[in-house]
Amino acid sequence: MPPTTRIGYVHLTVASLERQVAFYTQALGFALHWREGSEAALGTAAEVLLRLSENPAARRVQRATGMYHFAILYPSRKELARAIARLFALRYPNSPTDHGVSKTTYVDDLEGNTIELYVRSLDDAVFEVHNGQMRVRYADGRVGSGRDPLDVEALFRELDEGDALDTPLPEGTRIGHMHLYAAGLDSSMRFYAGVLGFEEGPMFSAFRMGEVGLDAQQPHVVAFNTWKGENIPPAPADALGMGYFTLVLPSAADIERLVERAQAAGIAAERSADGVVLRDPSQLMLILTDRMPALN
Repeated sequence: MPPTTRIGYVHLTVASLERQVAFYTQALGFALHWREGSEAALGTAAEVLLRLSENPAARRVQRATGMYHFAILYPSRKELARAIARLFALRYPNSPTDHGVSKTTYVDDLEGNTIELYVRSLDDAVFEVHNGQMRVRYADGRVGSGRDPLDVEALFRELDEGDALDTPLPEGTRIGHMHLYAAGLDSSMRFYAGVLGFEEGPMFSAFRMGEVGLDAQQPHVVAFNTWKGENIPPAPADALGMGYFTLVLPSAADIERLVERAQAAGIAAERSADGVVLRDPSQLMLILTDRMPALN
């Protein structure tokens, strides 16, 4: 997988387009690029990061594969501090967490889709696998669970007095990773590392989670867990939540190489207007493309 590959945008099925557009623009600072009928596209001023499709009859299906969360990667600690301070000012519930290798908070949108807001902090700690569990060793020698409380006061020192909080999503912000509810760990690792060519990351067997990355500076690009159970079915087409996510590769030739590898592994590849559609072993959809979508 070329190291310049990135996650493009995430598609969600929502029950109320009006309420969800309001949440993403007001609470997180997304720009609304367009809205036509039951569809909308949002993101930074320069890029679409989120597509929404409305289905008022859609329902949340609990015991099914799908999205645990999508993660918004900010360009600096100051911008993450601004985003978390904005949520605090709005009194919107969120969960600041220190993963060691990243500083983050988790927030649910109005329909229960979980979003992680984060920056990488790879100089602060390293991940370790200990008895199949995840833990982190901080640069100062401390050992943490990887799910430690974030020192919010220290993060807020990145902000200057009088800094505005209600600013647009900053340029350079992107979707940093996807974390998925999978039907199996080994089959997911074979697909994302063995077929697509991501760099194989740690497998936390006792924690029932694995991950893949792009290189040492871009770990944890796709993560997967079996916390909802193994061999669970995919959600029906009318379920709330993730419809698909996109992988943006450098060129059409890179896409064709992946298509050949997928087909050699017995995985169907379908051509669409948005790119090449694949389904992972948990029947979760991803689209391979070589460009970000148009803004209008």
